[in-house]
Amino acid sequence: MSSDDRHGSAHELSRRTLLERGAAAAALFAIPASLRGDVVRGWTAARPYLDAAQRAERWIARAAVKGAVGTTWPADPADAKSIQSNLYSGSPGIVLFYLELHHATGDAAYLAQARAGADYLMATLPSSAASLGDEGAGLYTGVAGIAYVLELTRRASGDARYAEGVARAASLLKSALTPMGAGAGWNNSTDIISGSGGILLTLLWLGQARGEWPDWRRDAAKVGARLLEVAQPERGGLKWSISTDMPRRYPNFSHGTAGVSYVLATLYKETGERRFLDAALSGEQYLQAIATRTAQNGMKILHSEPGGEQLFYLSWCHGPAGTARLYRRLADVTGDTKWLDTIPRLAQGIIDSGVPDQHPDGAGYWNNISQCCGNCGISEFFLDWHAATGEPRHLTFAQRVVDNTLQRATPDGNGLKWIQAEHRVRPELLVAQTGLMQGAAGVGLALLHLDGALEKRAPRVQLPDTPRWR
Repeated sequence: MSSDDRHGSAHELSRRTLLERGAAAAALFAIPASLRGDVVRGWTAARPYLDAAQRAERWIARAAVKGAVGTTWPADPADAKSIQSNLYSGSPGIVLFYLELHHATGDAAYLAQARAGADYLMATLPSSAASLGDEGAGLYTGVAGIAYVLELTRRASGDARYAEGVARAASLLKSALTPMGAGAGWNNSTDIISGSGGILLTLLWLGQARGEWPDWRRDAAKVGARLLEVAQPERGGLKWSISTDMPRRYPNFSHGTAGVSYVLATLYKETGERRFLDAALSGEQYLQAIATRTAQNGMKILHSEPGGEQLFYLSWCHGPAGTARLYRRLADVTGDTKWLDTIPRLAQGIIDSGVPDQHPDGAGYWNNISQCCGNCGISEFFLDWHAATGEPRHLTFAQRVVDNTLQRATPDGNGLKWIQAEHRVRPELLVAQTGLMQGAAGVGLALLHLDGALEKRAPRVQLPDTPRWR
């Protein structure tokens, strides 16, 4: 994305080098859709979505870089310099994919690959909080995401050695927490991606892994106090910017009001402090005030302001699929099921757009199949809503979206990859990535979660910003 249409300046800058490889991939994506559909037609596997995930793994595996301290993977296999340790694009997301593959199959080889990746992450953790920089603490951009991956690896493997890595990561986060205004924070960002919101959710998720931080509740409340301090009154409610120096506001989940309200509601559940819930409810009031109604009584929230009021994304980052998480969390922390009434309207907002087959305005649903911006984020939401309601139509819609994702795959030897435009405003910049939020690991995770829904298997990988759907 360009500087005027980004998820946020922090992770956009860290991925810029990777995206310079796009021109070489453009010719590959020119395969006609009718031929790409052969990836799906005639599939003979008894569990086609598991089979497709294993094909994605074979493509990712060919890019593995094995060394003395473990295994890592470049975000773009065509660029050896694109190795990253952030959850968004880098190796941590691939470790999660291997953990879910092991969960789905019981194959010890997949767990071994996950552990090799976790070993690399442990060995390359930053040495000090001073080295983290602006985004190095974040959930999707830094140490908080690594802590989550190491803890999930510990739980899957039973190896207490990974608890040492989690403790080191938590110690870095504790040291990096800085007094700010009326409270504290890790950087000037409030958001889920790189800011205090996502980091706080990670600490709340870690649970028993916080033994070396006995006063974490006190510090968590300080982070919440800072989030309250930077809120902006609007339309009878509250809204949040990514940071105090970011003029554009993104109201949905990844960078704005829906995400910060989700964090505050979660913090209320942990601390019992009513001020956090009140602020979360004020954030929801603002979202309702700016909501757009769709043809069949659906609901969606604008992409950004100023300038993006008529632009609507659909997936996790800036769309109903992500914003629905706030309503599930409000129902959970208040015990009031009225909050669930908005989720079907958000789902209908996605359906009314015409996806996955088409999107009438073409703007918020471009050539992107990712967990962040495209198909996979949408299918994951409908799978979660199916798990919460048991309604078959939600599973059916998720399957339609995943089938469309498979039709857009590109065979590569015995593997599968997805060549896509990560940035809406750079449609010519096409890259096949390996990672979680924009690559094959994220597609593979969505495939495995659909296979799990069909096989009655609960997922292993549920990130710290995911509510309890089941």
